[in-house]
Amino acid sequence: MYYVYLLQSGKTGKFYVGFTSNLKKRFQQHNNGEVESTKYSIPYKLVYFEGFLSKKDALIREKKLKYHGQGIRRLKERLVHSIEN
Repeated sequence: MYYVYLLQSGKTGKFYVGFTSNLKKRFQQHNNGEVESTKYSIPYKLVYFEGFLSKKDALIREKKLKYHGQGIRRLKERLVHSIEN
């Protein structure tokens, strides 16, 4: 199984979109400061994830969320009660 996930920084409130095959381990890595791109904004909370059987499908979805402004904006609109402003 492959996962695309959305984290929110408890320090800055900013969001991070990622991809992994082990969601629990990757989330721990983010909060332990082991991920270069997120280590300065810990702690993080997991606000959303999607599971995929296909790695290719998951990577396509991750790219859509990361690089197309409407993707993440629409996802945040759906999660209005799950995220902090």
